[in-house]
Amino acid sequence: MTKGRKRDCTTMTKPSLYEEITSHIIADLEAGTFPWARLWGASGESKAFALPSNAATGNPYSGINILILWGKMFESGFTSQRWLTFNQASALGGTVRKGEHGTTVCYADRFVPKRAQDSARRGTEGQAEEGEASIPFLRRYTVFNLDQCDQLPADLSLASPELPERQLVPQAEALAKATLADIRIGGADAFYLPLADTVHIPPQPAFFEQINFYRTLFHELGHWTGHPNRLNRDLTGTFGSKPYAHEELVAELTAAFVCAALSIKPTVRHADYLGSWLDVLRSDSRAIFRAASKASKAADFLLAFSEDNRAAAAKARAP
Repeated sequence: MTKGRKRDCTTMTKPSLYEEITSHIIADLEAGTFPWARLWGASGESKAFALPSNAATGNPYSGINILILWGKMFESGFTSQRWLTFNQASALGGTVRKGEHGTTVCYADRFVPKRAQDSARRGTEGQAEEGEASIPFLRRYTVFNLDQCDQLPADLSLASPELPERQLVPQAEALAKATLADIRIGGADAFYLPLADTVHIPPQPAFFEQINFYRTLFHELGHWTGHPNRLNRDLTGTFGSKPYAHEELVAELTAAFVCAALSIKPTVRHADYLGSWLDVLRSDSRAIFRAASKASKAADFLLAFSEDNRAAAAKARAP
């Protein structure tokens, strides 16, 4: 924390992709399920706690797509974090099994309308209406989990690394140190002070489960990435405000993404913010998209600090 339906030919309209995904996440939260902190390894299952990636290209999914694919993985009981389009599976010599249903993921970009392009060519772009120069759009496409496919190359189904038995996680220690953040260990509370640019966290033995030290540390380091000299997010929200709730959601997702990249099972560190997160999501169907996008950028920012972590992450995250 920071201190300080189908279209009816008459009246019904099809919900936007933003609304569809946001409604699904709200339903999860209302049911007490946090999409970024599922019950990894529940009921004796060996879930691959990692970031989802495209099995054909090796490219990692980011932002809202991480939450979508994590959710589908648990809903369907998939064991793999790797995904393919139908055409990619075919190109690799495999097939999607008959009757399998794909998962909708998103591609976000911006486009410049023809009118704005014409204005720019005439040298009169300043006369274009505000907001006309570039318009965001969201496109949907369908992917399938490796568990839904047959006859794929055997090397696509690689096992995820297991969390070390010891509570000291070397890769997490190395990453935290490599950031050169001013991390102050002591006291009973964890928080980030923007004005002093300092991260505060209790000593590891103070945590009931010592692994929570790292989960909490990366939550606070998530806030740390928002400093004006780094990713420059709005850290001015006061407790109880929507900007504050939004930033807490960004930090929560950042910690989940970083932990997954380091093979540490994500959990919910700040469940007491559930009510405020629901308020934010209910009032803005694009809020979770923005939060997840910012969290992916923050996680990438943190993971890029350590050469060792960059190399380790390359197998699952490299382009």
